[in-house]
Amino acid sequence: MYAVAALVVLVAIVIFGRLYQISVVQASAWRAKSDSLYVKLVDAPSQRGNILADDGSLLATSLPFFDVHWDSRAEGLTDAIFNQTAVDSLAWFLSTYIDQQYTPGAYRDWLISLREAPDTVPGIRYIPIAKNLPYNKALLIKSFPIFREGRYKGGFIMEQNPRRERPFKMLAQRTIGYTRQGALPVGLEGSFNNVLEGRPGKQLMIRVPGDIYIPVNDLAEIEPEAGDDVVTTLDINIQDVAEQSLLNACQTHNADHGCAIVMEVKTGKLRAVANIGRTPDGWWETYNYAVGERVEPGSMFKLASFMAMLEDGFIDDFDEPVPVFGGRVKIYDEELIDAEPHGLDTMTVKQIFARSSNVGTATMIQNFYGKGKASKFVDHLYNFGLDLPTNIELGGEEAPIVKKPDDPKSEWSGTTLPWMSIGYELLLTPLQLLTFYNAVANDGRMMKPYIVQRTERYGEVVREFQPMVVNRSIASKTTIRKARELLKAVVTEGTARNIRSEYLTLAGKTGTAQLNYHKFRASKGIRHQAGFCGFFPADNPVYSCIVVISEPERGGYHGAEVAAPVFRAIADRCFAMKAEMHEPINLHKPDKLKTNELPSFDAGGKEEMAESLDWLGLDFIEEEKLGDWAVLKAERGDSLMLLSRTVSDKAVPSVIGMGLKDAIYLLENRGCRVKVSGVGKVRRQTLAPGTRASGQTCVLYLE
Repeated sequence: MYAVAALVVLVAIVIFGRLYQISVVQASAWRAKSDSLYVKLVDAPSQRGNILADDGSLLATSLPFFDVHWDSRAEGLTDAIFNQTAVDSLAWFLSTYIDQQYTPGAYRDWLISLREAPDTVPGIRYIPIAKNLPYNKALLIKSFPIFREGRYKGGFIMEQNPRRERPFKMLAQRTIGYTRQGALPVGLEGSFNNVLEGRPGKQLMIRVPGDIYIPVNDLAEIEPEAGDDVVTTLDINIQDVAEQSLLNACQTHNADHGCAIVMEVKTGKLRAVANIGRTPDGWWETYNYAVGERVEPGSMFKLASFMAMLEDGFIDDFDEPVPVFGGRVKIYDEELIDAEPHGLDTMTVKQIFARSSNVGTATMIQNFYGKGKASKFVDHLYNFGLDLPTNIELGGEEAPIVKKPDDPKSEWSGTTLPWMSIGYELLLTPLQLLTFYNAVANDGRMMKPYIVQRTERYGEVVREFQPMVVNRSIASKTTIRKARELLKAVVTEGTARNIRSEYLTLAGKTGTAQLNYHKFRASKGIRHQAGFCGFFPADNPVYSCIVVISEPERGGYHGAEVAAPVFRAIADRCFAMKAEMHEPINLHKPDKLKTNELPSFDAGGKEEMAESLDWLGLDFIEEEKLGDWAVLKAERGDSLMLLSRTVSDKAVPSVIGMGLKDAIYLLENRGCRVKVSGVGKVRRQTLAPGTRASGQTCVLYLE
């Protein structure tokens, strides 16, 4: 007995010692292991910031959606709460408001089976009830029987899953972009992800059978910090017309894809960036061609070639004749032809540019720079900034490729110079070419294009982006002035005559490039790219714009036929919407009006009439000793006389030509009753002037 007792005491001492070691000495280690296995903190998503247009319109926002689950083994969910009446009511609500394909009876049996299932059944504590519910629907479910008891007594689990929404749907879709798990970030969503995403919080989760983690509380342990808003430079109205005009052109010409960009000349703000691509499911913004697609610009590049010649003084007189050899010439072993046959032996310098003569342009460049002077021509291109990327905030931009004769990697040949002069053997994105044209419109000052003007937090500015000058002067003032003259000639008398406007002056250059060629020996199935780049109004530019449409298959393929009408549609809409593009009506002193154009026989109070005439800027001659009432009379060809109108205190006055206010004042003060017919000024009165006033009724007819 003593031996057994001693053994029991010894075992008890060992057990108590081990308990002390586990509960006291090793407590922190075991607690950490328990937490890692059964409870853990996970990231709680933050509210992503909004992307806004220039006027504050929402381009992208996060809306709260909710997933609802049920824990059938919640600690406080007793049989008293989970009674027959509550289950029947909950089943009816779920069948009525959540999923009507199941009857209340089916829902009741399902709920009871889940409640009675063994704890070992996977997912028994995290049963999906509904997904992606809007806030009002989630609140409705929260009020259902049993669920209304909350997380511990009712087993109700509600998790928020913010979803990104675009109120304007396809509008600027590729520019706005997206971030997706497992995919490269795109557009503003990707470039400004660190700003938009905010800082995630921490949510305490507990592991339940089935190796599933469910939230311990509805609220996060550490609240997430919402992301900042990004305010873009995009103008919703200009973006809309750019996309619609581009889409219509792509559909009309059955093109493969296209893009259009509108930039504010003075600042470099991008007011619209539209991209359209053809897909098996229809037209969509599949790629940001405006920023990411490097192409040979074709004849739109001729502006740089002519500016180089202007800078070196090779051309001065635009009326000087230049040989064009009937529109066909051979340079080394390669034949160069004009896009449109004309049969002319010579053209003036202005005609070569306005009518986009490949032969004339290449011949001039070859004559001036062809004998070991090609580097001088290329240096001008670099001075114009055509070798620089724009470094736009949107990702995916590639640097331009402009060959240099002394670079062995450039594969420079004898025909590179003439072909480069007409926009081949070099690569530029549409945005890079537009930046160059925008500098010409801005009197030579090159601005960095940008699409984000500030970030905000709850309406307060966090960071602001200002216009940035890349180059104060890409060329001399004389060259810029003459270049703009050439661009205006393209619209007034050249290839873009079809987009001339009576009320808005346009300037720009058409471009038609072959996509599959070898020095103009086109392969089978010629593919083209149509473009137009320019600015408006031509004399005081507010916006610059480029339109590029690739592989049109019907209705023409030249820049004038395909791209220029899109440019015109955008310009027309901008002109209609933007007051700053309209010349003030009082900018110039008005011409003197003729007698039949002057107001005549209008009558009223002398002081009011004189004040009105002064406000309108109409000169008048005032009669001497003018009384309180006056009448206008036009005479002497272009003179306006302000004459006295006699008004008796006792007789009916003449109110012809007066407004209703003055007419009623005079008649009623003399005891007459007044009836009115019509609107405008008094043209006829029933009581003759001079009649003794004695309470009669006078009918006034207004026109």
